[in-house]
Amino acid sequence: MAGAYLRRIGTAVPEHDIHEKFVAFAGNMLQDRRARSIFQRMAVKSEIHHRFSCLKEDPVGAGAECDAFSFYGSGKFPSTAQRMKVFEQSAPVVLRKALEKLALSAEERSRIRHVIVTCCTGFYAPGLDFDIIDYLGLPASTERTMIGFMGCYAAINALRLARHVVRSEPDASALVVNLELCTLHFQETQDLSEVISFSLFADGCAASLVSSEPGGLRLDSFHAMQIENSRNLITWRVGDLGFDMFLSTHVPSRIAQAMREHADAVADKKNTHLWAVHPGGRSILDAVEDGLGLDPEALRTSRNVLSSFGNMSSATVMFVLEKLMQEARSGANGCAMSFGPGLTAEIMRFHVA
Repeated sequence: MAGAYLRRIGTAVPEHDIHEKFVAFAGNMLQDRRARSIFQRMAVKSEIHHRFSCLKEDPVGAGAECDAFSFYGSGKFPSTAQRMKVFEQSAPVVLRKALEKLALSAEERSRIRHVIVTCCTGFYAPGLDFDIIDYLGLPASTERTMIGFMGCYAAINALRLARHVVRSEPDASALVVNLELCTLHFQETQDLSEVISFSLFADGCAASLVSSEPGGLRLDSFHAMQIENSRNLITWRVGDLGFDMFLSTHVPSRIAQAMREHADAVADKKNTHLWAVHPGGRSILDAVEDGLGLDPEALRTSRNVLSSFGNMSSATVMFVLEKLMQEARSGANGCAMSFGPGLTAEIMRFHVA
């Protein structure tokens, strides 16, 4: 049976780096002085230096851009409908940037028969799948699949599906797009843990080409790991004022325990040279490093992506894979891993073709 290869990845973020302004805004929102002080310390310890948003920090200008500080005005945070309106305006902008970075040739476009999209931060129909087909000029007969509301591990599921498609139809290619506008779901709250979790998230998009033509990363195998007794540690629900996330402080310890107990199911550590671990936060990376007993250098690329972009949900692990592809030597074995609701780890084993 033909193999499946992640040939290339193009990534993009909106132009507005909002991390410092967000930390100041969120800190001032907390009325309790002690909570505000703790939040400021945690923001520094997060090791995140940049996060990008479709929301701009200046007064409203031309185009579809939206002023963050009128959007998130005290006592008048936007409804879900208002947030989805901005999503529909802004998502195609960052989508087109990622597709341009992917730089598909005319021949590569002609072989794309399948478009797979992951997103958990916004929906409209006709949606992103139609936008992709229109922008690239793909045939109307192109098959479309939306993978929605799976959170940070959705990209691994999308690559698994692309692998199935390409192996069953070797003459065809699959285009995978992971797009998230997480900053549209900031909530007005005095709950310190919620504000800390919001300080991790950002906007971004990754577009990837998967085909049977050797090159890039060969997608070798996949494994889903549901961590026992952790079903409610990460939840994501649609609310009246945006999407409501619950992220338990017990998530890192449960991940570390699961990594220790199921290390053999994750990867052959001795023969794994590349680690693309979804940087859900510094504590998540620390948990994986501790649980698997990895050398600190093993997760350097994941930590660099976290520092430069924050957590972009499903798109983030693709940013890590893109960086690894640029640096890796031929034949190196790798493991990609993302975590999300369930609590679930989705794992992909690969090697550099």
